[in-house]
Amino acid sequence: MSNTETKAKAAGDGRADEDNDLNAAGSQLSTAPQEDAPNLPSLGVIGWARWFWRQLTSMRVALLLLFMLSLAAIPGSLIPQSGQDETKVADFMARHDTLGPVYEKLGLFHVYSSVWFSAIYILLFVSLIGCIVPRTWQFVGQLRGRPPGAPRRLNRLPAYTTWRTEAEPEQVREIALKVLKQRRFRSHVTGDAVAAEKGYLREAGNLAFHIALIVMLVAFAWGQLFKSEGNKLIVEGDGFANTPVQYDDFKSGNLFTYDDLDPFSFDLKSAKATYERTGPNRGTPRTYESHITYSVGADGKEKSTVIKVNEPLVVGDSKVYMVNFGYAPVVTVRDGKGKVVFKDAVPLLPLDGNLTSSGAIKVLDGYRDAKGKNEQLGFNAFFVPTFAGAGKGQMLSQFPALDFPVLALSAYHGDLGVNSGIPQNIYQLDKTNLKEFKDSKGKLLKKRLLPGETMKLTGGNGSVTFDGIKPWARFQITQQPGSGWALTGAIAAIAGLAASLFIQRRRVWVRAVRGADGVTVVEMAGLGRSESTKLPEELGDLAAKVHDEAPTAADRDADADAVTADGSKPTAATPQGSTPDPSEEPSGSSDAENTTTPSDA
Repeated sequence: MSNTETKAKAAGDGRADEDNDLNAAGSQLSTAPQEDAPNLPSLGVIGWARWFWRQLTSMRVALLLLFMLSLAAIPGSLIPQSGQDETKVADFMARHDTLGPVYEKLGLFHVYSSVWFSAIYILLFVSLIGCIVPRTWQFVGQLRGRPPGAPRRLNRLPAYTTWRTEAEPEQVREIALKVLKQRRFRSHVTGDAVAAEKGYLREAGNLAFHIALIVMLVAFAWGQLFKSEGNKLIVEGDGFANTPVQYDDFKSGNLFTYDDLDPFSFDLKSAKATYERTGPNRGTPRTYESHITYSVGADGKEKSTVIKVNEPLVVGDSKVYMVNFGYAPVVTVRDGKGKVVFKDAVPLLPLDGNLTSSGAIKVLDGYRDAKGKNEQLGFNAFFVPTFAGAGKGQMLSQFPALDFPVLALSAYHGDLGVNSGIPQNIYQLDKTNLKEFKDSKGKLLKKRLLPGETMKLTGGNGSVTFDGIKPWARFQITQQPGSGWALTGAIAAIAGLAASLFIQRRRVWVRAVRGADGVTVVEMAGLGRSESTKLPEELGDLAAKVHDEAPTAADRDADADAVTADGSKPTAATPQGSTPDPSEEPSGSSDAENTTTPSDA
């Protein structure tokens, strides 16, 4: 082999050693798993299983599954869900003969409990755990270890500066160690240099973000499995006990049992609502509030409180929200002999924002007609809290407050169908077996009543009196375990994401060696995990601190003979930064593209 070939081979080996040296300096700046070049898995079950596990636990697949979960949740907000409103689902099925059965087969009416949504959810859970566990152990190992030693050629790093000083190398290293520790760098002396590292919270934030996602997933699953939710309409003066039979409607998670209900009860003393009287928002609710007395347990002490919108009553894991407000006309029904057969407040359901309300009054027992025959009575009821007045348009409310209340009734008699065993809507009349009361003109008997007025039933069959109005409030009682964990996970995820975005992981080396002329040569260089313009600025600031205590030596003729630790000449005899050759960027870090160097401190 010729001398030329020998020198070329030696130069190539030297360059390879330097590249390996730089790769070691930039190693473990991140705990992200290194992906090998794509290779076909070996044949066999174990090989395929290993390949599938590596794909599933990669961060790329975790992000893809998170995106798929977000997309999968969209139908749950656009399509009626059976767990929320069976009536809307039935209405959708009736109106869409083609789409309805397709949606039902795809599970789009119960998205969050469907097989395909659960599959994405579970795969995401497994993927996140598979990503986090090995990275956590690797990060713990980094925390227990020390920053790697300085590369032989610091001037190949993206941020670099050098100067010469009269101070001893040991003294310079002590100064550098003190300055770096003051800046909260983890630092130690290794060989002829000080190695330091900072920004560990970046990876800690990244891990905290993904762990918080797992906490949120677990909390969401826990809440769905053990949740309960029910609604109850209560007229002023009535009460409620937290038992299943007391609810108007009730639904719960698959693992919820009635024994999980918190034992409490309350009475509605008064329900109030106020509204905007003037301006463009006239009629808009300003406040809803319910004054109640409640007790916890069978022998609990009675307490008073006020439930407002977004200010629920909290008892154990249960929250009682006030979600709606309306009116219940108080009606007295008498038979032909003047006997009271019904007297109660009948809640009516609002139809619009001005609380135009409708419903049904049903007299089930105790009524006899003029001939003494047992019958049932039914009245279609239409109520407006503020009537515009006779001859001033339709029976629609002009304002939601009780400014001019009017109750309109139409009367029927016969069989209400409640004894058939088939459930029916309490706010509607089943007219299948009912007959109309006729007025003098042979038309359906109906009348508008003011408070205190009475409608006579034709044929001496009795009367109906509008006695007054009581307000009602609708309450939603929810029990959602895991909501506190979900909130904690969300806050931790935001904090972790902020840390991973704004904190930079970086390393700094300070080498101090005696040159051939006896003057100490100081070199400082920095390397970051990702490209950042702040790294050269930070290195310049650190160099200024060290330079203050180890200033530049006076110029000498021997400066030309000064060399750095690797035997090459320093790039500057004053504390100026040097710009490395872009072709010699370190391959061990993505910061290699950043060639900005600090100015003289």
